[in-house]
Amino acid sequence: MKKIIAHLAMAFTLVFATGLSQAAQDNPQVNIKTEMGDIVVELFPKAAPVSVDNFVKLVNDYHYNGLIFHRVIKGFMIQTGGFTFDFSARASSRGSIVNESANGLKNKRGTLAMARTNDPDSATSQFFINHKSNGFLNPKGSNKGYAVFGAVVSGMNVVDAIAAAETQTQGYYADVPVKPIRILSARLVNPESWAPLAEPGPAAAIEKPVPLR
Repeated sequence: MKKIIAHLAMAFTLVFATGLSQAAQDNPQVNIKTEMGDIVVELFPKAAPVSVDNFVKLVNDYHYNGLIFHRVIKGFMIQTGGFTFDFSARASSRGSIVNESANGLKNKRGTLAMARTNDPDSATSQFFINHKSNGFLNPKGSNKGYAVFGAVVSGMNVVDAIAAAETQTQGYYADVPVKPIRILSARLVNPESWAPLAEPGPAAAIEKPVPLR
């Protein structure tokens, strides 16, 4: 009995030390290496298949390498995915995606969500990490909210450090860190856990009806 208890205690210790359950290990994980440290995120393809597929494909295309956290608000969120250190825009190589905010996942501290414009289905490559729980970003009534597709499993201390960075207004952009904070690399840690969705094919040709004379 003592040996069984000891083994269980060791198992629980490993789970809490890594912050990962077996279910978490079965989900795709991405290591986001920043100039302030590593952030490891777990993705939720069952709840947000389109958002996760889009994100992983951009990671595999090295889209996020060299981009900065261009919008940082302590007690709210940190945002990245669209600009280099000199604010040159890096557009997504993919189209906009459908809003999956009705998947039951909430904008809690440490979760990842897709950034977008006022158009609910306009998200492309930019995403943010919630620095605190932001319930007002969840869907409610006719407001579709912001789609959560992942969560930080390691490196919230790095998120906290980025959120605490001194910011300024730079041109048209507010809340920009005075000292740029770059993503050095983003890579899929466990590629065997991810199955890509099929890419949409070309739109079917529609024959115009011949007018009756």
